[in-house]
Amino acid sequence: MRIVTAEDIDGALTYPALVAALRDAFRGEFTVPVRHHHTVPHPAADGTLLLMPAWGAAGERYLGCKIVSVFPANAAQGKPSVYGTYLLMSGDTGEPLAAMDGRVLTAWRTGAASALAASYLAREDAAHLVMVGAGALAPHLVQAHAAVRPIRRVTIWNRTRSNAVKLAFALAVTGIETEVTGDLEGAVREADIVSCATLSTTPLIQGKWLRKGAHVDLVGAFTPRMREADDDAIRRARVYVDTRAGALKEAGDIVQPIKRGALKKEGVRGDLFELARGKAKGRTSASQITLFKSVGTAIEDLAAAMLVWRGLA
Repeated sequence: MRIVTAEDIDGALTYPALVAALRDAFRGEFTVPVRHHHTVPHPAADGTLLLMPAWGAAGERYLGCKIVSVFPANAAQGKPSVYGTYLLMSGDTGEPLAAMDGRVLTAWRTGAASALAASYLAREDAAHLVMVGAGALAPHLVQAHAAVRPIRRVTIWNRTRSNAVKLAFALAVTGIETEVTGDLEGAVREADIVSCATLSTTPLIQGKWLRKGAHVDLVGAFTPRMREADDDAIRRARVYVDTRAGALKEAGDIVQPIKRGALKKEGVRGDLFELARGKAKGRTSASQITLFKSVGTAIEDLAAAMLVWRGLA
C-alpha cells in the first residue's frame, strides 16, 4: 500500500482536470451511502467524526472511504480544525492501494465541487469573488472558481484580519488582484460570486445584500445547527445542493429554512447529479440569484482519489 502525501496530491491535481473528473463522476455509476456523522463530546467545543464510503459500479472499479475529524477548538492550539485520511482500495478485490492525506484531498475536491456548481450557476462573466473565511479551504475555493470563471478580483473577509492578510498575499502571487476588507456588507453588495467557508452557527450573509445576478457558494455549514446565509438569501435565490440526501439532512442552510417555511423541499431546484446529467436547469437568466449548498459527498473524494492514483501510476 502506498502512502500518498499532501505534496503528492498537490503535484498530481489541477483544477480543470479535477472539475472534469467530478463532472464525469456525477454522471457515472457509483454507490454513495449517506455519510456516517458522529458527535464527539469535548470540553471546549464538541468534535465531529465523519465516515464517508463510496464505490464504483462500472468500468475501472475502485472502493474508498474517508475518515474525517473536525475539532473547532483546535484553532486555540494553532492546529487545523479538520484532519482526515483517505483509504483507496481495489473495487474488484478490496485490496488497499493507498492511504492519502485526507485533509488536502478534501480541500481540492471541495473547491472543485463548488467550481463544478458555478459552471452551471454563476454568470459566465463573473469576475469579482468575495471569499468569506480565510481557512484551509479558502485558497482552493478561490483557485477553483478562477478555473471556471474569469475571476480577476478577490475580496477577502475574515473575523481575524491577520489571517485574511496572509491569504491575500498567498493569492497575489498567482496574479489575482486581492484585497482585504472589514466591510462584509459592502463587499457582498458588489460581488458576482460570494463563497463562504466558515464554522459559523449564525448567518453571515444577508439576502438583502445580494445584487441581481449574484451566485452564492455555501461550503462551511455542515451540520443542522450551522448557518452561513439567512432565510432571506434562501428566499431570493434559486437553490441547489451537492446531494439532496446530504443537504436535506445535514445542511443548516437548508434544514433550518425548511423547518421555518422559508424553503420547501421541492424548492431545491437540483443537485450536482441532476445538473451534470442535464436533468435540472441551472442559471437561465443573467439577473437570477443562485445559491449552491455543499456539505460534501464521498463521490467527490473517490473521484479525486482516483485521479490522484492515476496521476501517480
